[in-house]
Amino acid sequence: MDLIEAHGRAMTEFDSRVRRVRPEQWDWGTPCKEWSVHDLVNHLVHEQLWAPELLAGCTVEQVGDRFEGDQLGSDPLHSWVLAAAAAREAWIAPKALLKPVHLSYGRATAVEYGWQMTSDLAVHSWDLARAIGVDERIDPDLAETVLEHIEPDAEAWAASGLFDPPVPAPDDADPQTRLVALLGRTP
Repeated sequence: MDLIEAHGRAMTEFDSRVRRVRPEQWDWGTPCKEWSVHDLVNHLVHEQLWAPELLAGCTVEQVGDRFEGDQLGSDPLHSWVLAAAAAREAWIAPKALLKPVHLSYGRATAVEYGWQMTSDLAVHSWDLARAIGVDERIDPDLAETVLEHIEPDAEAWAASGLFDPPVPAPDDADPQTRLVALLGRTP
């Protein structure tokens, strides 16, 4: 599966969970330390708002702090839908993957950035599902594809502090179980 297809599937996975959040669930905890459902969705909205800017060639300094704070407002679903649509349009634009992007740690390829975004959407889909008590299964092909891209850099992901240290998973575990375990989640 190529990046654009994987990104679309990951976005669909996260979108389907956001649409199932009930009003009383926004304050519920998630598998992400110290994040509520609101915080988790806000994190993904924040990331989606950045994508069009970075893919257009803006630097972190040029974007500044305009996306800091609560981006969900009084209608979290609407905020997610708008941010996700704009991000997806930026990703599927002609030649979007051919440009370098400026990230907080320096320049990277758009492809590298795309896999980071796709991985985050996929794993946080599982987090959100677990938090609100809905089906946690993500597309098996997506899980396998994301795992293939994360596994070689698992130590770097763990060392970044963005995820908890890996937890053990059975050798015969399916790709989703191995993926979430690799990123510090207890399947």
